[in-house]
Amino acid sequence: MIASSTVLRPPRRIPWPALVGLAYAVTQLVFVVPHLGLGWDETVYLSQADPHRPAAYFSAPRSRGISLLTAPVLAVTDSTAVLRVVLALLSAAALYAAYRVWQPLLGPGRTALAALLFAGLWTTLLYGPQAMPNLWVALSAVATVGWFLRATHPPAGRRALLGLGAMVAAATCFRFSDGVWLTLPLLAACAIVPAWRRPAPALAVASGFAVGGAEWIAEAYLRWGGVGARLHASSATEGGMGTHWAGGMAWRSLNGPLLCRPCHRPLVHPELTLWWLSLPALALIACVLAWRARRGAVVLLPVVCAAALSIPYLLLIDYSAPRFLLPVYALLSPPLATLAAHAAHAIRSPRARALAAGLAAALLALHLSAQYHVLDRNTADARATAARYRTAAHDLRRLGLTPPCLVSGTHAPPIGYDAGCASANVGGNNRDTTAHALLRRAAREPVATLARTRSGPPRYARAWTPHPLPGAGLTAYTPPH
Repeated sequence: MIASSTVLRPPRRIPWPALVGLAYAVTQLVFVVPHLGLGWDETVYLSQADPHRPAAYFSAPRSRGISLLTAPVLAVTDSTAVLRVVLALLSAAALYAAYRVWQPLLGPGRTALAALLFAGLWTTLLYGPQAMPNLWVALSAVATVGWFLRATHPPAGRRALLGLGAMVAAATCFRFSDGVWLTLPLLAACAIVPAWRRPAPALAVASGFAVGGAEWIAEAYLRWGGVGARLHASSATEGGMGTHWAGGMAWRSLNGPLLCRPCHRPLVHPELTLWWLSLPALALIACVLAWRARRGAVVLLPVVCAAALSIPYLLLIDYSAPRFLLPVYALLSPPLATLAAHAAHAIRSPRARALAAGLAAALLALHLSAQYHVLDRNTADARATAARYRTAAHDLRRLGLTPPCLVSGTHAPPIGYDAGCASANVGGNNRDTTAHALLRRAAREPVATLARTRSGPPRYARAWTPHPLPGAGLTAYTPPH
């Protein structure tokens, strides 16, 4: 008689971080991708790599990382829908990869919660399928800090050092200034913390910054005459970098508008911003508890890097946009997930723990529903703005503006991009030509100058023919001939 034996296999663990990434992709594809046209800044970044349209003026503060990311898609198709789908899938994969770095440090449950806290924000969802750098800086930054903690924990393998250098390079390539503010606390940590005083992590950070910033630095010398000159031009474009308290503006813009410049609108639905006001207190509590538990590095370092990345957007500029603080939110999510886990473990009674878990789930669901409410409104606003750009471009084509052509004035870059024309401006933060040069160009190709209907034409176009564009609230002025 042969005795049968049963082999007991351990149950498979649920891949919670992967499920969060999948949910992030599906939410973008359902609620965001079908409704978005191209925004103002997007057309500037895309035009740098679009083979079918002239490049718009690329101002000093910008970096070309997002243009490089979208170049392969633009080389194949000029479909905005295809671009949105590709970016949504790429951002979901990047979200999973960035937070997957933290799994050996936090465990799968806390890692998934951290990813969910960040992915559930309306700004994270809205900018996932957009050709904008802030989300990509955020994901690169959270992966950078994760790889740094793994690289400084012996025995550190070559993989951690390569990941650290690559993520610093990515963050810097997407936005040079953010790369600077991310690199500084990491190098300071290598110098201050005795256990981290090893050359390999510091060299990986410095090398990554050098690789990621090489193009920005080279362009500074080619176009502006040096790094100092480009920084000076960047400050002028930003309205003058200096000591400004922009925290109030960041708070007022939290639920929109997408660009608060100038910030005169009051905060809409302040009850939906309680999560933002609680972030500093929760981060401080997480740091204190981690310090007492002798696991301070996993919490303190991301909080310090988040604080560093918030400096230029809270203290140095006099305007705000909700997307600016995306890297801060991404870096604060692992400490907040750690704090939530610590609170759960502190409850001993099974009944009390079940009650606390239910309450936490209800609060999370309420938070996510509030984020969806704000997402829906801002998606509608972005859609309406893009529709006005497309309508104006269509009207300009009816007036005879066909490539090669030039659009100048109000909203020239996005409207010119939709019309297939070059764009230029004789004033403002993005001034890249003169009135004399524009008039000479008007003698060779179709040109239109856009102005708000109530403001009238600029001085050089006072004798030009006005053409109202009612769908955009603008008037186009064309030369008499």
